[in-house]
Amino acid sequence: MLSLNSNPEHMKTFTYALLFFLLLFTACTAPHEKVSVDYTTYVNPFIGTDFTGNTYPGAQAPFGMVQLSPDNGLPGWDRISGYFYPDSTIAGFSHTHLSGTGAGDLYDISFMPVTLPYKEAEVPLGIHSRFSHDDESATAGYYQVLLKDYNINVELTATERCGIQRYTFPEAQAAIFLNLKKAMNWDFTNDSRIEIVDSVTIQGYRFSDGWARDQHIYFRTRFSKPFTSVQIDTTAIIKDGKHIGTAAIARFDFNTKKGEQIIVSTAISGVSMQGAERNLSAEVPDNDFDKYRNAIRDNWNRQLSKIKVESSNNDDKVNFYTALYHSMIAPTIYSDVDGAYYGPDKQIHQTNGWVNYSTFSLWDTFRAAHPLFTYTEPERANDMVKSFLAFYEQNGRLPVWNFYGSETDMMIGYHAVPVIVDAYLKGIGNFDPEKALEACVATANIDDYRGIGIYKKSGYVPYNITDSYNAENWSLSKTLEYAYDDYCIAKMAEKMGRKEVAEEFHKRSQNYKNLYNPATSFMQPRDDKGNFIKDFHPDEYIPHICESNGWQYFWSVQQDINGLMALTGGKERFAEKLDSMFTYHPSADDKLPIFSTGMIGQYAHGNEPSHHVIYLYNTVNQPWKTQQYAAKVMHELYLNTPAGLCGNEDCGQMSAWYVFSAMGFYPVDPVSGKYEIGTPLFPEMKMQLSNGNAFTVLAPAVSRENIYIQSVKLDGKPYDKSYITHEQIMGGATLEFEMGNTPGPVWYK
Repeated sequence: MLSLNSNPEHMKTFTYALLFFLLLFTACTAPHEKVSVDYTTYVNPFIGTDFTGNTYPGAQAPFGMVQLSPDNGLPGWDRISGYFYPDSTIAGFSHTHLSGTGAGDLYDISFMPVTLPYKEAEVPLGIHSRFSHDDESATAGYYQVLLKDYNINVELTATERCGIQRYTFPEAQAAIFLNLKKAMNWDFTNDSRIEIVDSVTIQGYRFSDGWARDQHIYFRTRFSKPFTSVQIDTTAIIKDGKHIGTAAIARFDFNTKKGEQIIVSTAISGVSMQGAERNLSAEVPDNDFDKYRNAIRDNWNRQLSKIKVESSNNDDKVNFYTALYHSMIAPTIYSDVDGAYYGPDKQIHQTNGWVNYSTFSLWDTFRAAHPLFTYTEPERANDMVKSFLAFYEQNGRLPVWNFYGSETDMMIGYHAVPVIVDAYLKGIGNFDPEKALEACVATANIDDYRGIGIYKKSGYVPYNITDSYNAENWSLSKTLEYAYDDYCIAKMAEKMGRKEVAEEFHKRSQNYKNLYNPATSFMQPRDDKGNFIKDFHPDEYIPHICESNGWQYFWSVQQDINGLMALTGGKERFAEKLDSMFTYHPSADDKLPIFSTGMIGQYAHGNEPSHHVIYLYNTVNQPWKTQQYAAKVMHELYLNTPAGLCGNEDCGQMSAWYVFSAMGFYPVDPVSGKYEIGTPLFPEMKMQLSNGNAFTVLAPAVSRENIYIQSVKLDGKPYDKSYITHEQIMGGATLEFEMGNTPGPVWYK
């Protein structure tokens, strides 16, 4: 498997010139002015690496293709992101990771520096080192750790498509391992290859199966020092009795002096080894770790400075900027510097002046993360919609939960729809609305996918009907999710003047009513004969409800809260039911599932279906309860500690809830253009907008005790709404709160 490759110099010259031109059109690569405040000092990447957060502490550019981070080396749910804070070993530094998804995949292109003799345990740990958190640090775009068994200091930083590692060695016979064989959790190596290009350059690929089906990762790596020797070990991969590929592990030997540093720069690509080479040449042409560390710090500062908060409480600022940071981890860039990317049809495609994105956890992120992007990342929001439409063209439907050119079919709904519709209704971008509406309607009409056909026929998904895509059931949840997405399609069609489409999908959006059982006052699964399921207990977790119970999913009617209130029996009864949601606590011996965390009564902040419920008290003229519970969650369930997230980060949704709520408002209905007012966390917040305006929230007297709004002003005048609008935000309005330590009057009509 050892081969020698070279490229003609004139081809390199042409490539570099082409890439310089193309980079002018690549997101976040144009020069910007430096930000005076170093906001990265308020980012703590260790938040969420303990308990259930499933985050990783490594280095990444905003929305970067590369997520270069340490792996503890052991599988398990706690190590879904590769890293679990209570662990004490590191077995490699790999270039791809998922942020808080609860599903284990990636960990591609893993390097591990050692001195001889090295420590090797039995599989699955393998070659590893002990480490201590006392010798570890991280901030936005940078990670550092001392490998205690080898006295090697490891530093990581990144560009959008490249990871840069700097190893500081002792005087020793040293080696750097590249392991393309090892796979953890859901991942399985199908094939791999390592080629030696010259004495400092290697390239290859790793193909795998797991959550990402038939994943292709190509790489190009450059060492800053020639290796003295190399050994590549290969083993056959056998699956179902057949030889399907080769597993490769390489060892590169070096003689190092005390304090000597070796820089390892690696680009990845989903397209080809040549694509990885172009990415490396364009983004990391030099062996200069500090140059790229400074560049990524400047990049993160530009991103984080879009929302400026003032506070004397350092933990609040750390929690806020870490949440903002986590909201910009995913989705991830998935096109090379020349615009090439690997599509779900297993073909190579080319962008034209836009960036392709992947890693869309849409069941989670449609709620708050994507609405946040419409303010912090409007250009990316446009490209994300274009990515959806390209995926639709290549796969026949909009993505549900896609990454690395693959549809995972994880979770439910067709929640690319609200992301598209929100962008369209806000006038963001230049994507084709006709193509977008076509994609939304076509996806909503795939009759043989997850019960959509019978949902259209019966007005709900029966719990006793299954098909190849409906095996997980979740019938109640599907009905409610489909109804919300249908409402979004109706809103877009209405604005486009497509009356018939709007009427059809407005009607479908009312399907949630078909699951309401007045005898129990809950949404309840029904069979194909129309009968409600017997012995239904809303506090139980059953197969017909997705990662939740009947209490938590009851409120998933964001499109028609007034209609839900009417079903329940009016405003007073609705308010009582809300109170019960937050005060009916599970009993001490209840065995809650892993996703029911951050519990306040039946409210589960650790999982997404509950996220908007706190803000529904505004609809029953009891805003002080919204303020009380929003403050409780912000103060008690988001902490500046490794265990500081009460549930899976879920690619930014958990953090986006906090960002919005800390600013003092939240999108209950993500496509409405309205944001229900909660309680601000900071005395002053200023959000810089792409149109040059700045939206400001002032609450001079806010504190841990002064969480209740006494009065509201907008641009200096008394304000009489429970919400603010997209137009007010974009217009650069100033929202001012008078705060107190007791509930204030209802200020809105």
